[in-house]
Amino acid sequence: MRRRIATSGRVRQILRERSAAVSTVLFLCFAFNPSYAATSYTISLASPEQHLIKVQILLPEGPAQRELQLPVWNALYQIRDFAQYVNWVRAKDLAGHALPVHALDKSRWQIANAQGGGVVDYQIFVDSAGPFNAELNSHHAFLNLAQILMYPVDARNGSMVVRFSQIPSGWRVATPLTSTPDGEFGAENYDRLVDSPVEIGMFKESDFDEAGAHFRVIVDAESGDFDMKQIDATLQKIVAAATSWMNDRPFDRYMFLYHFPRGPSGGGMEHAYSTAIALNADLLAKSPESLASVTSHEFFHLWNVKRIRPQTLEPVDYTKENYTRALWFSEGCTSTAADIIQLRSGLVEERRFELQLASGIGELEGRPAHLTQSAEESSLDAWLEGHASYQRAERSISYYNKGELLGIVLDLAVREASHGHASLREVFQWMNQNYAKQGKFFPDSEGVREAAEAVSHSDLKWFFEKYVAGTEEIPWNDFFRSVGLRLIRQTYQVADAGFVPSRNSDGSVTVAAVTAGSAAERAGLRVGDTVLEINSNATKREFVRDLAGLHVGDTITVKIRNRGGAEVELKWKVGSREESVYELKDLENITAEQRTRRAAWLKGEAE
Repeated sequence: MRRRIATSGRVRQILRERSAAVSTVLFLCFAFNPSYAATSYTISLASPEQHLIKVQILLPEGPAQRELQLPVWNALYQIRDFAQYVNWVRAKDLAGHALPVHALDKSRWQIANAQGGGVVDYQIFVDSAGPFNAELNSHHAFLNLAQILMYPVDARNGSMVVRFSQIPSGWRVATPLTSTPDGEFGAENYDRLVDSPVEIGMFKESDFDEAGAHFRVIVDAESGDFDMKQIDATLQKIVAAATSWMNDRPFDRYMFLYHFPRGPSGGGMEHAYSTAIALNADLLAKSPESLASVTSHEFFHLWNVKRIRPQTLEPVDYTKENYTRALWFSEGCTSTAADIIQLRSGLVEERRFELQLASGIGELEGRPAHLTQSAEESSLDAWLEGHASYQRAERSISYYNKGELLGIVLDLAVREASHGHASLREVFQWMNQNYAKQGKFFPDSEGVREAAEAVSHSDLKWFFEKYVAGTEEIPWNDFFRSVGLRLIRQTYQVADAGFVPSRNSDGSVTVAAVTAGSAAERAGLRVGDTVLEINSNATKREFVRDLAGLHVGDTITVKIRNRGGAEVELKWKVGSREESVYELKDLENITAEQRTRRAAWLKGEAE
């Protein structure tokens, strides 16, 4: 028999424990949102080895029927159904009597007879590493709160208070949430609460002041895997460059949170007053610039996405997909801004920037789908990114990749149209002033066009119709000519096995694509076949290395299990395909005007 979690005496004990914090809670309710009584959460970390968190919700008086919703997505544009990790849900009134709990769907529960308030308890399994997830283990806890906290559907806009209990000895709490003297944390509503990541553990910490604000730096990693002074120095440069470029600082306090694990890891997640970033420790050691790259991107998100925000992403719908055509701008052009921030701060030199830009162009041009999928369509299809078939080069492009390039050429187009008097900087500042600071959201691509036309005093409809909503080839040299550059394309032949493998979550490898007319297709290889061996090497090992080592004319032997369940050995000759390499070079006769514009372009400023 399962032990009962709360008796009526335990409920009275909970209320006695909370009585000491009543004045604080009332203050938080008034300060954050006086229209609602606060919903109070307690998150227990009593079982780190089992990766189990117990959540208790103290509901204030309200309607008899209360509905609790656990989000189905958060951080990534992917439906992940966090309710799959909920083991059980129970409820009691404030006198300790059981209340009926009824599941309405996979992620929503109804509590009956709760008009006098209630206590809801549930247990959830939490064991996914990375900045987009929630994790509890014997080492630490990292929490994206939307993945573990249900919200009362009728009180999502009400004040929220959260406390952490049964924290292992020696662990501390780091979060951008507002703290109270008694150790609780508050937010004006659920959206703000869950937009605040939490790190709990024995992390390292530093802080610094820059641009009139205070910055807290939290690092969870082995001491020998990072240099805190070097990180602080890099962050100060990024902060100074970004705030001066935007001529704005929409916060007084900000938190950088880093994980540097020795296993697979990577990526960052933006928040309104913080960012959470994970980088593999080996990558950080080999390529220290990777920290500046991802940090510049995530830090600029505090303007673009968190404040300069497309209308289609508001309000956040935690129960289903939020579709938008603006990710090319919200994500892609954030990368453009990150490039400018690194150039302004001296973290990236001009030549490296040009090499990275040419490489990005090669990435886009190398995907046949750039002729069939627009930047807006790629944004809309973000929810398909978890599927291997969607990732194929002939099926999709990246709104990050094309969006960053569109930011580059939009910058050049605005400069040309305004005779150097405006740039992408003025576009962002205009949107910050006319949308973010006015509490408004911009109407997707039309809002970006409005801003670009306002600062350039020109009609840029052609740009957005051709390259943002449309799939016309971007005439790169028409844009780069104004800064004295030209794009050079060189081609060469590489070995091609004739198929694209895809690693599945269970470790198996399947065929995601087969080149039409290839020797692989003639040998009988089909999409969906499971690849068991390549040249007698099991694909659970380094199959990517095996493919990379092939030469044109080699014989490849592939053992598969076809969709009928039969195991078959196929052989064919490795073919070839053409690959292109792009490079940006100076024009032969650069004019003074082109040099002046390039200097301004590399600083992200108008001439």
